[in-house]
Order: sequence, then structure tokens, then C-alpha cells
Amino acid sequence: MHTPATLKELHRFIVSLDWEDMMSQVEQETHARLAIVGPVNAGKSTLFNTLLGRDVSPISPVPGTTQELVTDWFGPFVLVDTPGFGEAESSSGTKDVEDRAQVALQAINDTAVVVLLLDAAAGLRQSDLELYHELVGTGRPVVVVLNKMDLVGRDRQAVLADAQSRLSNAEIIPISAKRGNGVANQLMPAVFGADSRLAVAIGRALPAYRRLAARRVIRNDSILNAIIGAEPIPGLALPLLLTSHVRMVLRLAAIYGETVSPERARELVATMAGGVALRYAGIVSAKFVPGPGWLVAGAIASASTVAIGRVAIQYFESGKRLTPVQLRALYRKYRRQRQNDHN
Repeated sequence: MHTPATLKELHRFIVSLDWEDMMSQVEQETHARLAIVGPVNAGKSTLFNTLLGRDVSPISPVPGTTQELVTDWFGPFVLVDTPGFGEAESSSGTKDVEDRAQVALQAINDTAVVVLLLDAAAGLRQSDLELYHELVGTGRPVVVVLNKMDLVGRDRQAVLADAQSRLSNAEIIPISAKRGNGVANQLMPAVFGADSRLAVAIGRALPAYRRLAARRVIRNDSILNAIIGAEPIPGLALPLLLTSHVRMVLRLAAIYGETVSPERARELVATMAGGVALRYAGIVSAKFVPGPGWLVAGAIASASTVAIGRVAIQYFESGKRLTPVQLRALYRKYRRQRQNDHN
């Protein structure tokens, strides 16, 4: 891939990127699905409704209230609440129970991430352990969540420790779906970390999690670009960084529900890249510094990514009303902040 040497050439390079393909990939991310799976009466419907901010799935203390898949569309994203596993034999016999379990497993086939919700108050049962291993065996990312932590009181640490030891030291997210405790600050970051595609889908559909989702996208890209920036071959990193920044801005636009045409996207990215052209040159130059040059280059690439991402957030939250001068001023501000954070 050719490396642009001048600002004019840089602009031509950005225009030549396969925008249609990147926008198609971002569009696919907006259709990612999240499945909530767990044993009977673990609080799946309560969590489902808490995430949506309204009652959609039926809630009842009677085991097996959810008899089939309950789905709700919000924008392009569908959240799936599944029937419980391990119900006692119903009046219809064990086959009815088994069928509902199969319905739940079938829902996983078309999901990016599975949230396994367990009941902290009831304690882990052998069937819970079997379910966990069955879900892991599907190859889907599984986020283990221990619900109803508000009911265990002073036994919180003991309950968590017991669950971790029995689930092969899996990372466990403690929450209270009924009160909302741990949902925004622990569960959602874990979900975004399990599959970054969900950041776009959830952020676009649920305004309450929009900024959190946007920050997760920026964080992931800053880590990736630190590695790209540290690439020891001068010139190789630049086209990769530019492509990564373009994709990040498109993903942030999708999170904020903005329809950005290829033409408008080219204009925005060209404006931002024009403001950081010297920064790209600084990344290349840093590689020639004896000793820690590659570390410096990686840090510059990461800081630039964070700054561009934060400017993009401001741009979309302002209703796309920021001028080119304001965009560049914000970039300088956020980059200085990033540098100060590392000093």
C-alpha cells in the first residue's frame, strides 16, 4: 500500500479508501445480538427489562414464566430473553422442559455474546455448572453474571469466591438486575470487551449506554493503533493508522445513530487528518530514535487515536455542528490532556 508523503497526497489517499466496504462492515455490527441465558428464575426477564428501560418480558416468581423466546427490537439491535434451564417437570412432562432448553440453545446460534445469568441467592447447582460448560462449548463468548447480589448481604465475598472456584475461576460479574447495581459500570463493559461489535449495536439502540459504548470503541482502537504505531518498519504504520481512524469514526457515527454518507465521511476524516498530518510524521520520525523509539511511536499513535475519537464524540453529540476550526482545536485540547495523563 502506497504511503502518502504530502498533505495533498494524504487527502487523495483517504478518498481512495474502500469506504463502501467499511460502511458495510459497520452496518453489520449494528445487527449484533445479545442473548440472556440462565436457569429458571435467575432474573433474566428483569435484566432484559432493566436494559431496555421498560417492561417487555414477563416477570413472575413462578418458575418457567418465560415459555418461549421473548425478543424486542430497538433500532437494528435485538436482545433475546430465553426460557430458563432446569425447570422441574411441568404438567406437560419433561419433554416440554427439554424443548424450552433447546429453544434457548438455538437462540445462541445467531448471537455475538451470551450472558449467563445465575442466581446468587439460590446458589450454584450442578445443572448451572453443566450449562456453563455447554455454553462455553458453543464457542460463543460467555459473560458470567451473578444476579440478586443484594439478597446475599454480608456473604457477598464468600458467594463470589465459591462461584469462581466452581466455574473454573471464570470472571464473574456481580449485579442486582432489580436495582440496576453493577449493570452499567460492570456488566456492559464486560459485554463490550467480549465482542466489540456489540458496542456499536448497544450504543446505537440504547442512549443510556451510548457514551460508554463509544469510549469502548476508542479504547480498543487506541490499543490496536499503539501496536500499529510501534511497527518497526517506517511507512507501514501510516496507511494502517489512517484506515483504523476512518473505521473508528464510522463506528462512532453508527453508535450515535448518524447517517454518514461516504462523501461526508471523507470530508470529516480529511479535516481531522489534515489537522494531524504532522502527528503522523512524528510517529514515523519517532521510530528512528535510538532505544525506545518504537515505544514513543506507539504512544503517539495511541494518543492521536484517543484524541480523534473524543473529537468525533463531541462532533456527533453536537448534532454535527462543529466547524473545522473547532474540530482541530478540540483535537489539540484532547491530545494535550492525553499527554498530561501519561506524564
